Amino acid sequence: MTWLFVALGILIVLVLYQQLRIYQIHQASRNREGLFQIVTENAADMIALVDVKGRRLYNSPAYKRILGYSPAELSETSAFEQIHPDDRFRVLEAAREARTTGVGQRLEYRIKHKDGSWRVLESMASTIRDGNGQVAKLVIVNRDISERKQAELQLEHHMLHDALTGLPNRRLFLDRLQHRFALAQRDPARYALLLANLDHFKALNQSLGATACDQLLGEIARRIESSLRQEDTLARRESGSPCAEPVLSRLGGDEFTILLDAVGNPSDAMRVAERIQLAVAEPLFSGTREVRMTVSLGIALSTAEHSQPEDLLKDADTAMRRAKGLGGCRCEVFDETMHRQAVGRLRLEADLRAAMARREFRVYYQPVLRLDTQSVVSLEALLRWEHPAKGLVSPYSFLDAAEDTGLLVSIGHWLMLQACRQLLEWDLQNFSGPPLTVAVNLSARQFADPRLAGDLQEALRQTGLEASRLQLEVSDNVAMADLALSQNVMAQLKRLGLGVVLDDFGAGAASLRSLFLLPVDVIKIDRSLVRQLQQDRAVAGMIEGTIALARKMKLQVVAEGIETASLTERFREMGCELGQGYCFSQPLDVPAALQFLLKSQARTTGAGAS
Repeated sequence: MTWLFVALGILIVLVLYQQLRIYQIHQASRNREGLFQIVTENAADMIALVDVKGRRLYNSPAYKRILGYSPAELSETSAFEQIHPDDRFRVLEAAREARTTGVGQRLEYRIKHKDGSWRVLESMASTIRDGNGQVAKLVIVNRDISERKQAELQLEHHMLHDALTGLPNRRLFLDRLQHRFALAQRDPARYALLLANLDHFKALNQSLGATACDQLLGEIARRIESSLRQEDTLARRESGSPCAEPVLSRLGGDEFTILLDAVGNPSDAMRVAERIQLAVAEPLFSGTREVRMTVSLGIALSTAEHSQPEDLLKDADTAMRRAKGLGGCRCEVFDETMHRQAVGRLRLEADLRAAMARREFRVYYQPVLRLDTQSVVSLEALLRWEHPAKGLVSPYSFLDAAEDTGLLVSIGHWLMLQACRQLLEWDLQNFSGPPLTVAVNLSARQFADPRLAGDLQEALRQTGLEASRLQLEVSDNVAMADLALSQNVMAQLKRLGLGVVLDDFGAGAASLRSLFLLPVDVIKIDRSLVRQLQQDRAVAGMIEGTIALARKMKLQVVAEGIETASLTERFREMGCELGQGYCFSQPLDVPAALQFLLKSQARTTGAGAS
C-alpha cells in the first residue's frame, strides 16, 4: 500500500506541476501580448498583424495618424486593396516568400491615403510560427518615407534640369542624345539636332539686367517648347555650368538644344525651325518695356558618318554660327562645306588675336559728300586687316568672328582713337576746308557696353577732338533689338555732344515711326534700297517719304552705295543732301584720303571762284 500512496503522490505532483507550467505559459503569453500592444500602440511606424491569407488581424494606431483610416475602416478592406496597382505584385511576392522561407525582405511600395493621395512606405515583414513550426502570421512594420522620396526626386530633378526654365539640362540632354544615338545603330531612322541661339541677347542682358532677362528666357523656353512634339527634347544649358568639351562649353544661357525624333528629311527640321522663329518673334514684355527677339538656328541631321553623339552637336553648332554669320534670324543646315568653314573659323579667331598683338589693323576712310556741291562733309572710318599672307582683308570676312570672341570691342575702341587722331592730323596739314566730322561704327556689343560713354569721353580727352566732330553709327537692327536701351544710350551720346547716325535704314527692323522714337541726327539709307530705287516704285516711294519726313524733323539723310551719276541726280531731285559710294570714292588709305580732300577742296573753291 505504501508504494501506491507514493505513486499517487507523485502523480498529483506531476499534475500540479503541469498546471503550473500551463499557467506560466499563459501568463507569459499575456505578458508578451501586453508588451506587443504597448510597443505597437506607441510606435511611430505602422505595425500590422496579418494571417497567411493577408487578412488584417491587427493594425497599430499609427495607421490612423499616417494614412487617415480608422480601425473599423481598415477592417472593411483587404490589406492589398489600398496598395498601388503597379506595386501589388511585388508586395504579394514578398509576402509569399516570407511565408515560404520564414525570412522577410525590405521593400518599398505605394499605399493610398484616405484623402486619395499616395504615400510611399518602406516595409519589413517577420513571421510568427504555430506549435507545428508553420508560419501562422506575419508581422509587418511599415515606415512612411514619402517626404524622403519626394526630397530624393527633387534632388534628382535639380541635378538633371535647368533651374530657371525647368527644361532638361546639358547632362540629361546628352544622356538622351546618347540613347538616341545607340538606337540609331540598330534602327537607321533619321533624327535631327537643332541648336538655337538668341540674337543680340548679350546686349539685351546688359541693358535689362540678369533678373529681367531670366524672366524673358523662361517665356522664350515655353514658346519653343510649344513648337515641338511631345517626343522631342528641348534643353537649355545654364550659364557657368562645367563643361569639358570645348564646343559644348560655348553653349550659353541664351542657347537651346532640340532633339527631333523621326525626321524624314531636312525640310521637316526646317519647318520646326521656322515655327520656333515665329514663336520667338512675338513681342515680349519686361515690365512695360516691349522687347522683340530673333533667333538663329543650326540644324544637323544624323548620318552614318557620326561616330559619337557629340559630333552631331558640333555640326549643329557650326550650322548655327553660319546662320549668325549671315546676319542672324535664319536657320542653316550643316553640310561638309560648313565643316571646312568651321575649321577655317577657328584659324581665323587665332589669327585675329595675333593681328591685335602685331598691330595689323588699318583704318580706311570713305568720304560722304554734298550731292549739290560735291564737297566732303564727313568721312566714315572703316576697319581693314593687312594680313601678312592674304594682303588687305575686307571686314566682312572677320567682323563676325571678332564679335563672337569679344575682340571687336577692343578693336572698335582702337579704331575710334585712330579716327579722332587722324582728323586732327589732317587739320594740321594745310587742309583749310570747313571742319570735317568722322563717323565710326559701333558693334552690338559696343553699343550695349555700359562703359561706352566713359570710353568715348576718354577718347575725346586723349585726342582733344571736339565732341561735335565725332559721329557714332548704329545699324537699325542693333537699334531696334531693344528700343529702350537704344533711346537711353543715344541720349547719353547726345548729352556728350556726339552725333548719332542710324545706319542701314530700311534694311532691318527700323521704320519711319522709329525716327520719332530714336534721338538721331543722321539717317543712312541702306545701299540695298538705293540699288532698287530705279526699278521698284514702292522702294522709291518709301525713300522719298523718308527724306521728306527727315527734312521736317531737321535730320540729315545720306544715301549709301551710290554708284552712278544718274542715281546721284535722282537723289538730288528727291531732296537728299548727302551721298556716299563708289560713284564718288571707294574707301581710301590715309594718304589717298588726304589727296581726295585736297582735290575736293580745290574743286569746290574753283567752282566758287568761277
